[in-house]
Amino acid sequence: MTVAYVGLGSNLGDREDLIARAAEAIGAQRVSSVIETEPWGVHDQPPFLNAVAEVETPLDARAFLDELLAVERRLGRERDGTRWGPRTIDLDLLLFGDDRIDEPGLVVPHPYLHERRFVLGPLAELAPGLDVPGRGPVSALLAGLQSEP
Repeated sequence: MTVAYVGLGSNLGDREDLIARAAEAIGAQRVSSVIETEPWGVHDQPPFLNAVAEVETPLDARAFLDELLAVERRLGRERDGTRWGPRTIDLDLLLFGDDRIDEPGLVVPHPYLHERRFVLGPLAELAPGLDVPGRGPVSALLAGLQSEP
């Protein structure tokens, strides 16, 4: 079994219900508090609800990512090619054990994890001492963002 951390986000529909349904569908053992955040990347869209889930999975990283994408589809996510646009649900594979993976369509740790307070905050709630491979402890990454102007 591998412990994975998954970012959950939603800014369309019943955001809270979608996050709860996604967490259940992926078998989350623990889920952080849900926070409301401004959009990242494309700003002209509704605010997001975000959380992080901890999941133990017997799957390898690629199969787990495929499962996350299948859950997104079941919950109404439509990928129209717009990057960082509005969505019913967004499931991002943030960490997969202590693996470092860089393959087409699969990069772990998530390439923007260390830049996103809306991910680091909830992740720190679940696992403040967790080490992000190649980046350092979650708590230090979050502190670094909080000290920026």
